[in-house]
Amino acid sequence: MVEIAERITIDPEQCGGRPCIRGMRIRVTDVLEFLASGLSQQQILDEMPDLEAEDIQACLRYATRHLDHPVIAM
Repeated sequence: MVEIAERITIDPEQCGGRPCIRGMRIRVTDVLEFLASGLSQQQILDEMPDLEAEDIQACLRYATRHLDHPVIAM
């Protein structure tokens, strides 16, 4: 299983403190946007050779964990 903490880093001095992959300037949102645009994981890996398949899985896990919170109706 992919460990998010090993793959996703947050540095206030890099990319405005947005979550990035392994200290690179590739943001989690960049990977998620590629997936949302219809690119396959292999196409993303071909486009960004510094990424690993586990990085993409970590982005997906990161997104689900940060979106899985209760909605409070007002």
